[in-house]
Amino acid sequence: MSIPSINIEQVQSVTGGELHLNNSSHKIITQLLTDSRKVVNAESSLFFAINGDNHNGHEFISDLINAGVFNFIISDKTAWKETYTANAIVVTDPLLAMQQLAASHRNRFRIPVIGITGSNGKTVVKEWLYQLLREDKNIVRSPKSYNSQIGVP
Repeated sequence: MSIPSINIEQVQSVTGGELHLNNSSHKIITQLLTDSRKVVNAESSLFFAINGDNHNGHEFISDLINAGVFNFIISDKTAWKETYTANAIVVTDPLLAMQQLAASHRNRFRIPVIGITGSNGKTVVKEWLYQLLREDKNIVRSPKSYNSQIGVP
């Protein structure tokens, strides 16, 4: 997902993690990445090494470095090699770090938020509201349907 540019030091400040700056020429971030198979703009991506039921994001670090990714949020310090030509921020929980980064970004704006809840129809209602309100209001909305701890931030 694309974001306004931020540098790795700003991410470290928001997350409170321990910064390992091994590549100072690639510090600008414009993409957040949680799926190693969906790299877009590798040089400006920030990969969150999230552990799930079936995968450990730390297992993909070297492949992502080989693919040109230079910035990582990790929790397993043993998965990081100081010889990597990339930057890492070590945090307790990469998912929480992503949520903190999203909250920090959201707090820069003073615009009303509409939350749509329920078990069915949220995306349809979101799109209907956009269609109905876009003529009179400046609408900001997610480009897809994100209903998870990863997608919502």
